[in-house]
Amino acid sequence: MFKNLKNTIKDLASTAVLLAEEQLSGEAGKKKKAAAIEYVISNIPAPVPFKKLIASILASFIDDAIEYAVQQMKTFVSE
Repeated sequence: MFKNLKNTIKDLASTAVLLAEEQLSGEAGKKKKAAAIEYVISNIPAPVPFKKLIASILASFIDDAIEYAVQQMKTFVSE
């Protein structure tokens, strides 16, 4: 179950980073990251009461997934 959830979070993180960059271009990185985290949490495929629990359990993983997505985006843009 967690493996599928982690794969979903990785996909959500990529989308979240792109959306945050588009919607908040010119804003500080912290604001973009907060928006990306909120996007991931709100789109976790789980009933609403469990989303915050899952987010707190996987907070570090979500953060890492977003950081990885940012690095991937920067690599893609620089090429």
